[in-house]
Amino acid sequence: MPKVRDATILILLCLALWLPGFFSLPPGDRDESRFAQASKQMNETGDYVRIMNGAVPRNRKPIGIYWLQAAAARAAGPNLANPIWPYRLPSLAGGLLAVLATYAAGRRLTQRPLLAAAMLAASLILVTETHIAKTDAALLGVTTLAMAILSRAWLAAPVARWQAALFWLATGSGILIKGPITPMVAGLAAMTLCLWERRAAWLLALRPAWGAPLMLAIVTPWFAAIGLATHGAFFTDAVGGDLAAKLSGGAEAHGGFPGEHLLLLPLLAFPATIPVLAALPATWRERRNPAARFLIAWAAPAWLVFEATPTKLPHYTLPLYPALFLLAASAVPSDAPALQRRLIRAAFAAATLLIAAAAAALPILLHESAWLGLPAVLAAIGVFMLVWRGRLPAAIAACVVLYAAILQFELPRLGPIWIAPRVAAALRQSWPAWNPKGDGLALAGYAEPSLVFLTGTNTKLLPNGTSAAQELKSGRASMVVLADTELAAFKAATPAFTLRARISGFNYSRGRWVTLDLVSAD
Repeated sequence: MPKVRDATILILLCLALWLPGFFSLPPGDRDESRFAQASKQMNETGDYVRIMNGAVPRNRKPIGIYWLQAAAARAAGPNLANPIWPYRLPSLAGGLLAVLATYAAGRRLTQRPLLAAAMLAASLILVTETHIAKTDAALLGVTTLAMAILSRAWLAAPVARWQAALFWLATGSGILIKGPITPMVAGLAAMTLCLWERRAAWLLALRPAWGAPLMLAIVTPWFAAIGLATHGAFFTDAVGGDLAAKLSGGAEAHGGFPGEHLLLLPLLAFPATIPVLAALPATWRERRNPAARFLIAWAAPAWLVFEATPTKLPHYTLPLYPALFLLAASAVPSDAPALQRRLIRAAFAAATLLIAAAAAALPILLHESAWLGLPAVLAAIGVFMLVWRGRLPAAIAACVVLYAAILQFELPRLGPIWIAPRVAAALRQSWPAWNPKGDGLALAGYAEPSLVFLTGTNTKLLPNGTSAAQELKSGRASMVVLADTELAAFKAATPAFTLRARISGFNYSRGRWVTLDLVSAD
C-alpha cells in the first residue's frame, strides 16, 4: 500500500525535523507568548468567547487558534510551571496536516508527490512556524486541505459528499483561525481558473448550495457571541484597527516593499531553493497542462495580493508554499540559460550562507562560546553540498541534523536571550511563596509577554519604579521584578529593600541589553 507507506514516511520525517527544540525552546516574544497567554486565560477563567491578554482585550484574530491551544493545554494535563510546548501542539498538527494534504493533492498534480510534501516538511519557513504557538502553521493545514479538495474538483476527479463537506469545514476553520486568508486563497484560485478557461461548472462538484451554509454555520455562532460580548468592539478593533492598519501601511513597523516576499523565497524555501526557483519559468511553459494551471492559480494571484499589501511578514505567503513545492516536483527538466542557472545557484548559496552565518554569529554577539554554532555551520555545509550535487532527498534527510543543531543544541543554550525563564527560575529559588499564577508579583520597566506568561496571569504590570516601591511598602506585592531603567526611581521612593537576584540579558524585541533585579521589602 504505497499511500500508507508514503504517509508513514512523511509523518516520521516531520517528527524528526520538528521535534528538536519543540519542548526545549522557551516561550518567545512577542506573538507566541501573547497567543499562549490568551489561551491559558481561557482555561483559567472558563470564558471561551472573549480573548483576553491580562486585563486587555486581544481583539485581533478570531477565536480558532485560541480554542485549539486551550484544548491542547487541557489535554496535556495540569502543571505548575507554565510550559509553552502544549500551546505549540496545534502548530505541529497544522504543519502535519499541510504536509499530508500536499501529498494527497500531489497524487493528482505531480508524478512526485512524496518529494513535494517532503520539501514542504523540511522548508525553513514551516520548520520555524511549527515551533511557534500562533496561527500560521494551523492556517496552513486547513488551507492546504481545502486546496487539495479544490484540485479534485478542477481535475474532474470524483468529489464525494464527505469531501465537499470537508472543503467547507476547512474553509470555515480557516476563517475562525485567521479571518479571510483561506477563503481568499481558495477564492482567488477558483476565480482565476474560471476566467482562464471561461467555465465555472466544475465548482458545482463542491456542492456550494449546502456547503456555503455549512461554512456559515461553523463561523457565525462565535462571531455573533463575540459581537454581543464586546458590544461590537471586536469588529471595530480587528477590522477597523488591525486589518485596516495592515492594508493601509506598514503596521507595527512591519512595512515592506513590493517584491520582498519573492526576495525572501530562496531563504524560506531552503533547502529546496534550486528546484523551486527553476520551476517558475518551466511551469509557465507548461501552463496548458491542467495540473500546472491549477498550481499557478493557487500561488500567483494570492502572492500578488501579499506583495501589494504594505504590511509584510515572512510567514504571510506560507499558504502558497505547498503550490510552489508541487510546482518544483512537477517541473519538466529543460535547458535553462546558463545565466539563469547561475543566478538560481547563487540564490541558494546566499540562503545557506545566511543560515550558517547566523548560527556562527549569534553566540559571539551574545558573548557565549563560539563553539555553540559550529555543529549548525557544519550541518549547513553538508546540506549545501548535497543539494549542489543534485541529491535533494538526501539533503532533506540531512536537514534533520541541521535543525537539531540549531533548535535543540544551539538556541536553548543562548542564555542571554532567554531572560524570562531565568527570572522564573530565580523566583522559584529565592521566593518559596511563588506560585504559577503570579500572585504577589509585580513587574516594573520590563513586561515582555514571555515573562508574563511564565510568571503567571495575576502578575501586576506597573508603570514605573515609584509605583513598584508603593506596591512593596503597602504589602500589595511581595516581590518586584525591576528593570535597571526604573532602579533610581525605586530607590528614591524606598531605600529599604532586599535584593534577591540580578539577571542580565539581551532583549531581542527591543534590541538592547537589560538588567533585572528581583527585590522584596525588608
